[in-house]
Amino acid sequence: LDGFLSYLCSKDGDIFNPACLPIYQDMTQPLSHYFINSSHNTYLMRDQLCGQSSVEGYIWALKQGCRCVEVDVWDGPSGEPVVYHGHTLTSRILFKDVVATVAQYAFQTSDYPVILSLENHCSWEQQETMARHLTEILGEQLLNTTLDGLLPTQLPSPEELRRKILVKGKKLDALEEDLKDEEEEEEEPDSELERQPESESVLEYQYETEPKPELQKLRPLSKDKKEKVVTCPSFCLPICCQTTAQASISKSEALLLSQQKSKVILCPALSDLVVYLKTVSFHGFTHSKEHYHCYEISSFSETKARRLVKEAGLWAGEMKELRNSSEQVRGRGTAGLEMDIYDGLFRQNGGCGYVLKPDFLCDAQSSFYPERPISPFKAQTLLIQVISGQQLPKVNKTKEGSIVDPLVRVQIFGVRLDTTRQETNYVQNNGFNPYWGQTLCFRVLVPELAMVRFVVKDYNWKSRNDFIGQYTLPWTCMQQGYRHIHLLSKDGTSLHPASIFVYICIREDLEEDES
Repeated sequence: LDGFLSYLCSKDGDIFNPACLPIYQDMTQPLSHYFINSSHNTYLMRDQLCGQSSVEGYIWALKQGCRCVEVDVWDGPSGEPVVYHGHTLTSRILFKDVVATVAQYAFQTSDYPVILSLENHCSWEQQETMARHLTEILGEQLLNTTLDGLLPTQLPSPEELRRKILVKGKKLDALEEDLKDEEEEEEEPDSELERQPESESVLEYQYETEPKPELQKLRPLSKDKKEKVVTCPSFCLPICCQTTAQASISKSEALLLSQQKSKVILCPALSDLVVYLKTVSFHGFTHSKEHYHCYEISSFSETKARRLVKEAGLWAGEMKELRNSSEQVRGRGTAGLEMDIYDGLFRQNGGCGYVLKPDFLCDAQSSFYPERPISPFKAQTLLIQVISGQQLPKVNKTKEGSIVDPLVRVQIFGVRLDTTRQETNYVQNNGFNPYWGQTLCFRVLVPELAMVRFVVKDYNWKSRNDFIGQYTLPWTCMQQGYRHIHLLSKDGTSLHPASIFVYICIREDLEEDES
């Protein structure tokens, strides 16, 4: 009996299918065919207003399998670019230290490519410094040309890019178009002279010997903190600077200049390091399909992504990149539901940071629409018998009594029609070996996109139920039969020996779903 119990609690009795733990997916498809483990504000250890910036954030993320990290770069003292959350009280770290950290830790967990997502706010001179650091520190790890030297017709695969670091950012040939197009999520301009001045929003006119009174009254060209007027030498951007030896300009001329869209001037040395991940403005799915190439990507918030889903629907090949908001991406201080789902998704495929999308998200001819998934998608029914729990810890020391009153909640996350939850009754005063013996039933239309989350809570009639532990995994990685679910804490660490014992049965509908 003891041996049988040991077997049930072993890895062989785990709910996560062991066949999905190593790298089992095809890694030779284009990068766009994969979900990529990504991070936002990677450098922040705490909050985004006054938290500490540290290279430890990059070490932690890369060791956890993160394959895309963000570097928010600004002009620093002594000509050295710094990394921090702009216009906040967060501390600063040197850009070169971040690059050195990435070079050291990029491939300790996974050999598949790492993406450096540059948020570049630097002057021309410090961009040159950035390019030098990237080239010298990363060395052969840095991919600075296409693999075959030709213009790509499709993105290379993770396998082809093993142990390579790619830079994501703007390229010079995109700036002309950007001067005409509005930035993503940009505010509409108000009266140009009514805006409040702010640091770094100063237009420097060449050959200006003494400021005119009317020019001193001018406001910054934009109240969008992302949009700065960049000081530039007279030879590089005539539209921003006087190119003659004129001593000053008139107020009307200044206003004319103020109506031009000001952009960061990109240094060619930095631009040349962007190969397969050139950022462009997003103007709609139709525009992207007609005008953009496979190596051009757009980033926008999840809020806007959801709106676009409702307005136009998503079909494969038209969404170049969906970058999650800071609350739903990897980073310290973001423990909770979203991180549980995120970690659960990337637990498979060797934790390499790349998970192959379902076929219907890779096929350009797919008619998949998440609001109304239809044939050939087959629905599945999941039956979960929640049997018992073992050695559940007490988490709320202030609660009356010393024993937990546990209940189990099962949540399904996927397309809107599949997202739901059910829970058992609570068992009073028993955290050692509670017994529920209840069966929960779920019908899911698109199991390929479904995530299953098991949560154990301590029932509290006075307030919200207290979190005890959870475990999240992809529907497609779930084993059937009698299984133990080994619980994790809020930050994803093991709560061994705490677990719940369940019976899993998945039935595929006999007929294709047409709902």
